[in-house]
Amino acid sequence: MGSKHIKKQLRTLLRAPSHVVIDELDPDSTPGYPGAGKADAPRITAALGTDLAQLQEKLYAENKEDDTPQRSVLVILQGLDTSGKGGIIRHVFGLVDPQGLTIHAFKQPTAEELSHDFLWRVRRQVPSRGMIGIFDRSQYEDVLVVRVDGLVGEDVWQTRYDQINDFEAELVSQGTTLIKCFLNISPDEQKRRLLNRVEDPAKHWKYSRGDVDVRRKWADYMQAYQDVLNRCNTESAPWYVIPSNKKWYRNWAVATLLDECLTQMAPAWPKGDFVVDEEIAAIKGSLPASGLGG
Repeated sequence: MGSKHIKKQLRTLLRAPSHVVIDELDPDSTPGYPGAGKADAPRITAALGTDLAQLQEKLYAENKEDDTPQRSVLVILQGLDTSGKGGIIRHVFGLVDPQGLTIHAFKQPTAEELSHDFLWRVRRQVPSRGMIGIFDRSQYEDVLVVRVDGLVGEDVWQTRYDQINDFEAELVSQGTTLIKCFLNISPDEQKRRLLNRVEDPAKHWKYSRGDVDVRRKWADYMQAYQDVLNRCNTESAPWYVIPSNKKWYRNWAVATLLDECLTQMAPAWPKGDFVVDEEIAAIKGSLPASGLGG
């Protein structure tokens, strides 16, 4: 089985099943990976860069024409602390032209954001036509941290799953392809990464004492994520479960999902609104043959 065939199947391999039990998901697994292991990962992932860069440029270019369908891509990265959201943004989206990207990290809501519906701040960050948007956390925070920390009543957050499904269906109907990635790590791997942040002075800036408070709520968060995966896993906006204990696999998997989705979209170069031969002649004749005098 060649890597091309494997690549085409990764969305199937990683798609969340219709009924998810998080304890049955293996964060150490490497489904579909075409290499022998970690040593091959930089080369294999970098090899996707050529395809990704050209596909992204085509998507960006075709949407400069008013008569083309409005299309964009939104990649949603969800996972607990240390699961790799920042690493994916650096290693995967570093393969493409930054002028075609928008990146937004959803932090604790501001007073202005809290004065609106929970989706208000999300709508403001949706990528425009031709762009690839990346959400570091997303609308799902309002059925995750809000639920676990009891920031609103259950009667409020329970209604949000359907609101999120309707919102995502609206995005898809308007031409946005969603790639929703749940970055699945084990509690032991998270502990190792948190200890590494504390022990390495160069990584102290990544560490927050609040990370430990969140870790103590691991079981509650896993239940909340399980409900998200089961209640917001639609045909038009499915979830992909990314085993994330191995950073090299995680990065390759997200890059491959993006490559598959862009390939299926098949963006095309827009045609010029000019006659090539005439423009060549105009360019050649646009300056005198001789240069400036001495």
